[in-house]
Amino acid sequence: MDLAERFMGQQGLPGELTANAALQNPPSYQMLILGPLDLNADALTLALRAYHPSLAKAQAELMDVKLEDAPENESSSVLGLAGWGKHVVKLVGFNMPIPQPVFDTCVRPAHFSEQLKEDARAHKSHVILYYAGFETDPLEQFVALTVMASALARFDGILLLNESARSAFPAEALLTEEPDGDPLDILRAMPIPLLFGGFVKIEIEDEPGVWMRTFGNSYLNLPDVSFKAEGHHQGNETFDLFANVLSYLLESKSTLEPGHTMQVGDELYIRVRERTKEEWYLESEGEMLIIERISKAEVNRPAPG
Repeated sequence: MDLAERFMGQQGLPGELTANAALQNPPSYQMLILGPLDLNADALTLALRAYHPSLAKAQAELMDVKLEDAPENESSSVLGLAGWGKHVVKLVGFNMPIPQPVFDTCVRPAHFSEQLKEDARAHKSHVILYYAGFETDPLEQFVALTVMASALARFDGILLLNESARSAFPAEALLTEEPDGDPLDILRAMPIPLLFGGFVKIEIEDEPGVWMRTFGNSYLNLPDVSFKAEGHHQGNETFDLFANVLSYLLESKSTLEPGHTMQVGDELYIRVRERTKEEWYLESEGEMLIIERISKAEVNRPAPG
């Protein structure tokens, strides 16, 4: 069966990559490519196999496609599948920049150099990656997507975006040749607000302080969280707070409900609440919980009022 049919989920022959047609609303990434698309299935396969011993039988398939209504002189786009073990990733490449609203949403709030942001604005093409495999653990789905992005980054990638999380990550950071430890375990331990879920600061006119929040955690079956900081100087502290809370929830399979209290650090205690209607800027596609600091004496006590 040809690649286009298997891309759409029609079952191929044994050993052929086939997308999981039953998977709904899978996580996805967008890789910005500096130049025109120049992907090669054999080279992409080798890049995947070199990533980790468990990917020794990874394979990638690509085909050129012509978009409907595309100008005659426009080069073709690319469609493909890559996979190993339970994992399958769909790849759709476009010989054009990513839509500007997507770029602005992900890159403008990103916490890296302005020079890298300016360099990325000049990208000529982009590739969308969708998880399309048979692994049910959402963290492992993100790990597989990130492995695929790491292989793709070798083809002139500059930024990896997660539109749902409103996050961006330098492609160069995915290209560490000899990581200190198992590269898959490193991805599993990555702080969730770094890429899998986003970390965004919001300033509200005539309101003191800075709201800091996450986006996209619903793809990990986790709530989004937010915290009102005194100012931007509390960015790193708040990022660590979010990362620790979300890591605990993910690893323990625990749930966090409005009114719950917990100890996060040696001297840090928090309570969570729902957002109010007036806090429209904290809307989330999934659940949103607002974190508030409390004293040790308030732990396990109902919120006042």
